[in-house]
Amino acid sequence: MVPRNDNANAALAALQKRLGYRFAQQPLLVRALTHRSFGADHNERLEFLGDAVLNLAVSSLLYERFSGSDEGDLTRVRAHLVREDSLHRVALALGLPEVLRMSEGEARGGGAQRPSILADAVEALLGGIYLDGGFAPAAEAVRALFGEIIQATEAESWSKDAKTELQEWLQARRFAVPAYRIVATRGQAHAQTFEVECAVAALGLAEKGEGKSRRTAEQEAARRLLESLKASDQPGGPLRS
Repeated sequence: MVPRNDNANAALAALQKRLGYRFAQQPLLVRALTHRSFGADHNERLEFLGDAVLNLAVSSLLYERFSGSDEGDLTRVRAHLVREDSLHRVALALGLPEVLRMSEGEARGGGAQRPSILADAVEALLGGIYLDGGFAPAAEAVRALFGEIIQATEAESWSKDAKTELQEWLQARRFAVPAYRIVATRGQAHAQTFEVECAVAALGLAEKGEGKSRRTAEQEAARRLLESLKASDQPGGPLRS
């Protein structure tokens, strides 16, 4: 929530310093930090605008950073960077929970810590910067907020997981999606190992995988089955005969 009276201007000044941008139109900044529960002049329209600004600015940064990556890889990286979880972390780094304006009821319910509200506020701030100063300063703010993580990552780390890749491989060849089932569970409750089977009935193929969670075991089984399918799909393989 916004600090009262004497502290409010200092808090907003500190936020702008962290953003690396000072608003010429301070009401835009205030609106960007206003949840709809507080009043009619809230941040949802700025959020709509900021979402587009964020996507374009991040796309530009990724285009520069990953010159050898194709559209699919760039799209996956961008999706991870602009998702709610990432924006929530940015909001916490900016200290947004301390400066948001919302109703007392929303505040008592933990609204100032809610990831969706904080993520929306980040987008609203970017929309506000765009209206206040244009795209260039908004893009510079995005660079300051996301540039470090973009420089530190590799496109390969955002590649498709095995289950997604397997499903897409099968659908491209008009086969049904695979079926997963737990074959066995071993160990104590606090340290279990799962064994999962991934099967494609139409092809009569199945592979098993193990992991410390069901999801990990499913990914391993999918990876093994995908490797088998790709090998079989080569010239002379069973799927090509």
